[in-house]
Amino acid sequence: MRIGVFCSGGDAPGMNACIRGVVRCATRFGHEVVGIRRGYQGLLEEDFHLSDAREPLLTSRCVRDIGKRGGTILRSSRSDAFRTEKGQQLAAKILQKHQIDALVPIGGDGTLRGAMALCQHWPGQIIACPGTIDNDLLGTSYTIGFATAVQTAVDAVDKIRDTAESHDRMFLVEVMGRHSGYIATFTALAAGAEQVCIPETETDAQQLVAQ
Repeated sequence: MRIGVFCSGGDAPGMNACIRGVVRCATRFGHEVVGIRRGYQGLLEEDFHLSDAREPLLTSRCVRDIGKRGGTILRSSRSDAFRTEKGQQLAAKILQKHQIDALVPIGGDGTLRGAMALCQHWPGQIIACPGTIDNDLLGTSYTIGFATAVQTAVDAVDKIRDTAESHDRMFLVEVMGRHSGYIATFTALAAGAEQVCIPETETDAQQLVAQ
């Protein structure tokens, strides 16, 4: 079996470790892994990762020691062209052209939605790996990158607290998360924040000030 793997959307800590796991597991059982660079856009442009032998394959040697590196060795991007039905049909033709039997997309909500759209035009198997710091995907307790994002935010809040106490001031700290309040909630709990505001609930600014 020939398996394609790529990262799409925003990068998240742990994506390289995920790529490494896919490659080492697949090659152990005799499968080939094609590394697709720059997500769906790279697929449309047939931009594949080349091994030392200049072949469009990811080998165990290619992924050695990448787990400790940030970002993703396959690069990542978003693709307006793939969002169209024409783009999805072209992607399906390219996958068939390169005899790719299965795909492992690593990414968040947009990546998985793209995979679902691709299923309408391509008969191959798709197994998605949830890679997003937002932790906003259904069907999994945690996503790749979420724990690191919380740790980074808590470290920042711990440093800010010293300055806030020195000047008797209140600081408002904004974290990422898009429409999900997971990073904010976990950071508030871990850092001992006085209040937390999240997209899932309504915030009364006047009451917040009064408290």
